[in-house]
Amino acid sequence: MTSTALDTRIALASAPGAEWWRSAVIYQIYPRSFADANGDGLGDLRGITSHLEDLKTLGVDAVWLSPFMTSPQKDAGYDVTDYCDVDPIFGTLADFDDMLAAAHERGIRVIVDLVPNHSSDQHVWFREALAAAPGSVARGRYLFREGKGEHGELPPNNWESVFGGPAWTRVREADGEPGQWYLHLFDSSQPDFDWTNPEVRAEFRRILRFWLDRGVDGFRVDVAHGLMKKPGLPDYFPDADGGSMGGDAADVPYWGQPAVHDIYREWHEVLAEYDGDRALCAEAWLPSIEQTALWVRPDEMNQAFNFAYLETKWDAAALRAVIDASLAAYAAVGAPSTWVLSNHDVVRHASRLALTAENPQGTGIGPNSPGKPIPEVGLRRARAATALMLGLPGSAYLYQGEELGLPEVINIPDDARQDPTWFRTDHERYGRDGCRVPIPWVADAPAYGFNDTGATWLPQPAEWADLARDVEAADEASTLSMYTTLLDERRERRLGAGSLEWLDSPAGVVAFRNGSVTVLANIGERPVAVPGGRLITSSGSLVDGLVPVDTTVWVETD
Repeated sequence: MTSTALDTRIALASAPGAEWWRSAVIYQIYPRSFADANGDGLGDLRGITSHLEDLKTLGVDAVWLSPFMTSPQKDAGYDVTDYCDVDPIFGTLADFDDMLAAAHERGIRVIVDLVPNHSSDQHVWFREALAAAPGSVARGRYLFREGKGEHGELPPNNWESVFGGPAWTRVREADGEPGQWYLHLFDSSQPDFDWTNPEVRAEFRRILRFWLDRGVDGFRVDVAHGLMKKPGLPDYFPDADGGSMGGDAADVPYWGQPAVHDIYREWHEVLAEYDGDRALCAEAWLPSIEQTALWVRPDEMNQAFNFAYLETKWDAAALRAVIDASLAAYAAVGAPSTWVLSNHDVVRHASRLALTAENPQGTGIGPNSPGKPIPEVGLRRARAATALMLGLPGSAYLYQGEELGLPEVINIPDDARQDPTWFRTDHERYGRDGCRVPIPWVADAPAYGFNDTGATWLPQPAEWADLARDVEAADEASTLSMYTTLLDERRERRLGAGSLEWLDSPAGVVAFRNGSVTVLANIGERPVAVPGGRLITSSGSLVDGLVPVDTTVWVETD
């Protein structure tokens, strides 16, 4: 790392006890869909660098980059072959270093996605495992097991893949005969590591240091609750309504095992070797907020995604309950609560909040889905939900394009879909493509400014011309303008480092005070009065001086 980069790195450090990640607004970049500098239809690192000034203008504190490491891209980069290099479709390590330096120059920190639960089946370790004999050192890095049945023809247990179908695949041995089975909680191209193996643990400590040495500010840890499996790998009979990632089910033998916490204590020690406030954020789908808070005890990770908040329905009582529970549970372990409404795995909240039928996580929306959203209702609620969320103390995550009010893309042609879920469920579940479509920058440009050739890896809908960034930047009433105002006010008033005081409110209303700001969200059935004070901003227009349904206001109070 150059001395200039090092100086920038040190300048970004915050004071002990006021770590940046406690109150940061972190913007998720899905690299293949953010911006494409070379015109091949896939976003890349130079595309990200070209729009960092836009993110500075928006007012975010950090960016989280979804996987950009070397991968055959069978699951959009969540199948890694080399954890210490950049996939050529995204650029080079030099491009990464340039992007990192440009972000730091703008006061924007950078968090990278790390995928430790599994590798690609093209990873050198797995190729060695396939070539090696049962019981070998090479196979010991993964979860290979003998099959059941007279000839080992049955899987070792009954576990199902998150993407649908069995979680085990049988290999052919060197003699051409069917042999052992390997575990893959996701696609068959993503074999799970055996995290009881010291070699695996040492390798990932090396990987952490590789990126920390380059100057990254932290890691978002994919499937952080899945690394350790229950000893003996017992059968599991899930509730039919259980969440695929474990968020709705208790005592799953491959999610949330107690031994996983020892791994993150090791990682915590690695990050502590470096100057500045480096952060670990857990993607951990668990049955309760209290269980999720165990991931952020003082000697483990720093943040955990608040999926309970993300999954809460647009209901005042439910939102108040989850906010209360979150603040209490995370405070009990000395960590901030995080807040999030959208990401690359869920239906965008500009659509999700207006669904009229159940839509389990990972199912997605397509042309034949029941209860499709009404766009105007979804956008109105999304704006109100964001204004509510950004008034809360703690750290907030935004997903690229939500600042434009982008909805889920529903009408993607079947032959254009790419999510493994679509294929592994025989087209029963649409999956996550609808939230991953390349975002629009310029209305009157090829691919709406995503690149200059018009090529896109997923098709963009025609109606996105009206949601392009240049259009919204010129409109004071746009969703982009609302986000920019909210983030500016949140930063100036230090709401992320504030505290919450509930206010008396009618049924269907969420109202609280954070510092000098009163936040009121009307989720009821009729307009309500604006709280006393000076109106700072509103997610929608007031009607006859009242706050309409599905609208949030911020008011300055003494």
